This record gives sequence, structure tokens and C-alpha cells, in this order.
Amino acid sequence: MQTIIQIRLKPSEAAENSSLLKAIGQITGQALETIKGYHILKKSIDARSRQQIWVNLSIVVFINEPPSHRFAQALHFPLLPSSVKEVIIIGAGPAGLFAALECIQLGLRPIIIERGKDVRARRRDLASLNKEGIVNPESNYCFGEGGAGTYSDGKLYTRSNKRGSIDKILRLFYQFGADENILYEAHPHIGTNKLPHIITAMREQIEASGGKVLFEKKLVDFVIKKESIQEIITADGDRMKAAAYILATGHSARDIFSLLYEKNISIEAKPFALGVRVEHPQSIIDAIQYHCLLRDPNLPPASYSLVEQVSERGVFSFCMCPGGIIAPAATAPGEIVVNGWSPSKRDNPYANSGMVVQIDVLTAAHFLKKNKTALPDNHPLLLLAFQKEVEQAAFRLGGGLQVAPAARLVDFCNNKISANLPAASYLPGLMAAPLQEALPNFVHHTLQEGFKAFGKKMKGYYTNDAIVVATESRTSSPVRIPRDADALHHPQIKNLYPCGEGAGYAGGIVSAAMDGQRLAQQIASIL
Repeated sequence: MQTIIQIRLKPSEAAENSSLLKAIGQITGQALETIKGYHILKKSIDARSRQQIWVNLSIVVFINEPPSHRFAQALHFPLLPSSVKEVIIIGAGPAGLFAALECIQLGLRPIIIERGKDVRARRRDLASLNKEGIVNPESNYCFGEGGAGTYSDGKLYTRSNKRGSIDKILRLFYQFGADENILYEAHPHIGTNKLPHIITAMREQIEASGGKVLFEKKLVDFVIKKESIQEIITADGDRMKAAAYILATGHSARDIFSLLYEKNISIEAKPFALGVRVEHPQSIIDAIQYHCLLRDPNLPPASYSLVEQVSERGVFSFCMCPGGIIAPAATAPGEIVVNGWSPSKRDNPYANSGMVVQIDVLTAAHFLKKNKTALPDNHPLLLLAFQKEVEQAAFRLGGGLQVAPAARLVDFCNNKISANLPAASYLPGLMAAPLQEALPNFVHHTLQEGFKAFGKKMKGYYTNDAIVVATESRTSSPVRIPRDADALHHPQIKNLYPCGEGAGYAGGIVSAAMDGQRLAQQIASIL
């Protein structure tokens, strides 16, 4: 017999199998020897009470029968015959990889071309970036196998539950090597240390099924005739043809946006968010969220989610990384971009989060005119130009290479250059600087007021033990590539399918993966 129960336990009880089994027995009224096993279906932490933190569990219990495997069988990927139609997928990030896996299940051969390197070779370029401040424009935190998702630490939480099957995405991650807990945690997370192995396993499956993944293969041109792509051209001179083309190049492929614009292929400016990374000692966030001096070892490092309206402009936390680090995410020399990630154990001594302000076309246009950057207000690359200008200003304010400008949090809010900076996780180094010289005035002011408001919501958050680092600017794409609402192809190019974050249709690993699957399904339905 199987039965589903709800349990609320103290963290120490939830962490200990014997305590959990005892609680299951009490709730089901069954003797322990009749309980043959259980699967956790959902798990969340309730830290609202100052007296006691609770772990809420939804569990399926197996009584007098052996526990089944969580899935009866793995999702199947067939070996494709040579005669099947091919789909070229441009970009090996989450959207591209999951589009490829879906193509295989639907009987299409995916050919992925990726401008960057495989995860192993990519690691060396990331080491040079962190240790020497050297940016490889083709291999960095955004470009390479797995895309930006590989080094965004694998946050798998999304609100996009109507765009596809979240369960299938999580199941595939689990099938390719992620821990089982991603299937039931309220905010599932894989960890940057584990993602490369999972991405590699996905690629090996694609190749084993007859697909191809080609690295250091950069798209540089389309040949278009009669509203269709006839072939694409790569930087090494190869010309490639397929029945359909999925464009999944991510939010930082500025050359692709420029190529589309130059080819008179419709694109449009898309509002996004820009700001800074803020980093606290993890112990401060733990104390605030768990109402204690020391975190219970059975609890994970605490996180937070904050939002505020300042003069009718939104400021909010983004990509919060408990037990994480701040990483250099620039894709070209001469710019400073910072991002955050966490390892699977989230055991670094710092907690960081993007703290960003919503950017729209009107405010970006005003800023660019003030800075004498001549672009019409209706230019599709206007917000990209704004993003680039802020990143370059941060670079000029920093200490050279990838040394980022920074300030202690209270100093930042008081327009003060910090006399010194606390220890921090950002490896290329930090330089105390007046961040108002890098950030647009409205962004700087909104962040200042936002931090003060957040300090009232979370007592202890507003402190000079925290540090602010500029600039967090790649929250999402500043360009949208339009597509037909039903057919999902570009309105002008009938066999071009814009996909994922770079096209403006996703905002994270899971939503990008679902978008890739959706486009593969659409293509399969018409080929």
C-alpha cells in the first residue's frame, strides 16, 4: 500500500532517518517494520516563527510493499537513422541542449554549433579570467558548453509553469546526474561544481543518438532567400544547411543582435534590469533569517528575496546565492560585469545577490543622449548600447583588467568612498571607488533608497560589513527577437526559431530549457 502524508518536523528530526521514520509511523499509525520505504515529494522550510523553524515535508510512504524507483524507467533517446531531417541549433546553453534532446525524442537530428569551448577547455579560460583578468571573448562565463547556465550554479526555480513541463526538465537533470533532491526541494539547486559533469553527460547522449555538437563554431552570417535561411556561414568558412534553425545564443551574444540588425531582420529593444552585486557574510543573513546567532547545522545557508518601489521604479534582488561567490562575467575586454554562483554545498562564507533596477527605453534613451551617444529612441539596439556604456564606465572606474569598483554598503548609500574594503569572494580583486560615477543617476539613487528600505525589512542587512560591487548588468537580454505567436518562427524568416533568454523568451535555466523543448516540438509538428 502507498499513502501520501504531510509532516512538519524540527530541522534535526528531518535530517535524521530514524526520527523521520518514527514520525511517519505516528502519522500513519503503522508499526515501523511495516514501513518499507518512502520518497520525499516536496520539502520546504518555514522560518517565520522566531521560536521554532520547521521543515515541511510531503512524503509518499510504502507500507508492506517494497519502495518503487522514483521513475519506472529512464527517458529514452533512440539512435537516429541516417535518413532523418536535421535541425541546426545555434548555441549550447540550456535552451539549445534541451531543444536537442527533445529533437532526438521526436525523430529529428540536432546539430549544435557553439562559439565557445567544451566545459573542460572552458575551465582554463575561466581560470585566466579569475586569476589574471584576461577575458576571452569566445570562452568565458557566458560562452561555451552549457552557456551561462553552466556557471550560474544551477538554480532550477521558475514561475514559468505554464510554458512546458518543469517536471520533465528536473527529471532530465536527475537522469543525467543531478542529486535527487532537485525533484522535491522548494527551490532546487544543482551547484556549479556539479553542473559541468551533467552538461557533459547530456552532450554525450546527443552524440550517442546520432546528433552532433561542434565547438568553436561561431555563426557569422545567414544566406536568406524567399523568407527562408538557405544556409548559415561560420567563422571558419563552413556553410551549413538544415530544415530548420533554432537560434539559442543567450543574452550576451551582441554580435548576433548586430548581425540580425545588419541583415534587416526584425529585432526590438527589450526592458531589462541593471544594478550591482551586494555581498554579506553568510552569518549575517543566517542570523537575520533564522532569528539566531548561529545557524542550526541541519539548516541550509539562508537566502532572501527583496523588492521595493522607489519613486515608482522597482528595485529587487536577483539570483541570490547563499554560500556563494561573485564572479567576473564580462564577455569582452574593457567592461566589468559581475554575476554570482554557489557550489552544491553552498559552503562559502559569503552570501551575494544581484540588486537591480528596472530599465526601460525612455530612461535609457535619456541617459544615452546625456552621454552624447547618438541612437534614435526607437533603435532596437538602444538598451544594449545603454548596457554596454554602463559596463565600460565600471571598467574605467575599476583598477584595470577585471578589478571591479566597489564600496561598503552604508558608504555606498552615503556617497562615500570606502577607506578600506572587507574581505570578499571576488577573485580578480576590488577597488574602492565612487560608484555613482559608473551607474546612471536614477539607478544609483534607486539602489540607495532600496538598500535603506531593505535594511528596515531585514534588521542587520544595512551594514558596512556588506560590500557593493558594480556592475550586475546581464540579468536578461536587452533585445527581443520577435516570433509568430502560434508558429513560433521569426515573422520574416519562416525556418528561423528564436529561442531562450537571448531571444527574450526565458529568464533562467528551466524556462530556457522549456522554451527549447517547445520549439523542437513545433518544428517536429511541421517537418
